[in-house]
Amino acid sequence: MDVDHSLSHETALHTSWNSSLSPGLRVESGEVVSFDCLNDSGPRITPETRSEDLPETEFVGHHLTGPVAVEGARPGDVLQVEILEVGHDDWGYTLIRSGETGKGLLPAAFPDPFVYHWDLDDDVGHFEAGIEVPLAPFPGVVGVAPAAEGPHSTGPPRRVGGNLDVKHLTEGSTVYLPVEVDDALFSIGDGHAAQGDGEVCVTAIETPLQVTARLTVRTDLDLDSPQFETTGPFTPSGRDEPTFATTGISDDPEEAARSAVKALVDHLHDHHGLAREAAYVLCSVAADLKINEAVNEPNWVVSAYLAKRLFPDE
Repeated sequence: MDVDHSLSHETALHTSWNSSLSPGLRVESGEVVSFDCLNDSGPRITPETRSEDLPETEFVGHHLTGPVAVEGARPGDVLQVEILEVGHDDWGYTLIRSGETGKGLLPAAFPDPFVYHWDLDDDVGHFEAGIEVPLAPFPGVVGVAPAAEGPHSTGPPRRVGGNLDVKHLTEGSTVYLPVEVDDALFSIGDGHAAQGDGEVCVTAIETPLQVTARLTVRTDLDLDSPQFETTGPFTPSGRDEPTFATTGISDDPEEAARSAVKALVDHLHDHHGLAREAAYVLCSVAADLKINEAVNEPNWVVSAYLAKRLFPDE
């Protein structure tokens, strides 16, 4: 693949959105850029980090590579981001933050911080009890700078993109981002090797990535929020397959999601012998939350789906 430019986190790194940041690179519309991206925590978590060593600090922001100024982009335009290639490291981690932070879907059930380190092959992340998680790497953060004066946290997603955590933004997908500032100021990062829809313990398999993308200004589109095209994979294997699911029912969709995940954690502990922390980690990287119905007032139905093929005894 012909690459027009390369940008490394070593020369263009930031941890907040800010329209006043100086670009690490300037490109023409339609050019291809190779990005070297860190995991979300940057250098704070390494393969040697133990659960008892976890930094109990407030989130400091995703470590993003950028921004890239795209010549000709103006407010009201759309930046088309074609994700051409995605490569991942051979190591990753999944983190459960201390329950007192209130992060994740089940903070009360997991008061102590926990980190799981993954060995990653080309296509598989090796877990406990012979479980293998298929990998589908993607950048969790894909966005352009908001117009409002910064700095702004990278935590919440915005109409200009950012921390979308859409696990389907894999190699071959295309993202469309509304532009709010001149030159768009595009940044990318938060590498994930695999993630379940919901990312329920607040992290996926976090890993450094190498992402190659084509950045194109679209003046013929008018968007209020990000849109994307993707071929998935929509299940761990990329095809329909047998799954096991637990269900939550509540008038609050978040509470319904909590109930579904708690039931899946219980199932993995009781029927597959996983420690609860490990079960929660597996839910975050491989289980998909789905809204089954939202029209039968007052309750919502949310289910947590997990592919049965992950387990060697299945």
